[in-house]
Amino acid sequence: EAAVVARPDPRWGETPCAFVALKPATSATAGELIAHCRSLLAHYKCPRSVVFGSLPKTSTGKIQKYVLRELARQPTSLQPDPSV
Repeated sequence: EAAVVARPDPRWGETPCAFVALKPATSATAGELIAHCRSLLAHYKCPRSVVFGSLPKTSTGKIQKYVLRELARQPTSLQPDPSV
């Protein structure tokens, strides 16, 4: 499961930030996910940050994007992958 929200960026204004919940017994790195996105999307549409963990949901199972936007605004909670 994944969700992407805008993250403030001093150079571009905003950049995509992905929040990813992996299935049990699976693994992926931020670099692998970003590389996969780059193979399918324009460079500016690809996330620069990937955060792994469970996604906040409503009682009906929808992802609470406003919570993710708040997390993405916190500069200490996310660091862009320097290799991208």
